[in-house]
Amino acid sequence: MEPTMPHDAVIIGGSYAGLSAAIQLVRARRRVLIIDDGKPRNRFAARAHGALGQDGRPGAEITAAARTQVAAYPTAAFRHVEAVDINAIKGGFEITLADGTRTSGRRLLLSQGVTDRLPELPGIHERWGRTVLHCPYCHGYEIGGGPIGVLGASAMSIHQALLIADWGQVTLFLNDVVQPTDEESRQLARRGVIVEPMPVTALEGDAPSLTGARLSDGRLVPLRALFLGVGVRQTGALAETLGCALDETPMGRIIRVDDFKQTTVPGVYAAGDVARMASNITLASADGVMAGIGMHRSLIEEEMA
Repeated sequence: MEPTMPHDAVIIGGSYAGLSAAIQLVRARRRVLIIDDGKPRNRFAARAHGALGQDGRPGAEITAAARTQVAAYPTAAFRHVEAVDINAIKGGFEITLADGTRTSGRRLLLSQGVTDRLPELPGIHERWGRTVLHCPYCHGYEIGGGPIGVLGASAMSIHQALLIADWGQVTLFLNDVVQPTDEESRQLARRGVIVEPMPVTALEGDAPSLTGARLSDGRLVPLRALFLGVGVRQTGALAETLGCALDETPMGRIIRVDDFKQTTVPGVYAAGDVARMASNITLASADGVMAGIGMHRSLIEEEMA
């Protein structure tokens, strides 16, 4: 079929999910544009952990190597810019970029990630990704044991405290947000979790290091790290602009997709943190693979119709 658009697929978000989708498509000799603004969610963490074959490697190095591999294929193209608007047009989608230019493609993948919603607690932002963390599987081992805090943010904080007790002596700060049931209190006690009812007013130490949490009654609880089950929000409003259905989760809204990462809007796919509640490098990459395969299959079906 003669190409009527410059790209078979446009991928918005060139991190783990986006690049994993891209390599499936360029290996099928499809024309792919990856648009990325260079602000990955994990840019605050010094190193990535728990990803097979990449353990302990900085996230920026992982994505740089992946981009190099994708760029080796002649049908791959990159734009380092933010996508600010999308419109459905005949045969595909038109994307407006922050520099005022426009591009188009037959299929669209949303993999631009999400933004973590941190509470307005003094000392939290400058420690995010270093000693204030969200994933024990990604960073728990490196803490090396000792006193660890879990900051109450939602009912999920109780589950988080029970889990993180394998990595150190945990204090769960209820923070006027969490109220364990009697059964949950028994579970916390069995796991050796200390329950602290006094709210945390600030984090202290030479940032990004952490020495402890200051409480509203003036006490300082010594800590080596603090875990927080943060909520997230979609980065940008592209999914809403296109009319994609979103689902509410305990962590925030995610884009609804099927097994091949197709959204409720024909031709639009979503992969990675924008479309799942549980998040890490491996899961995002796996989502990208399925999205790439899904988009390739749909292109073939269109061409054979």
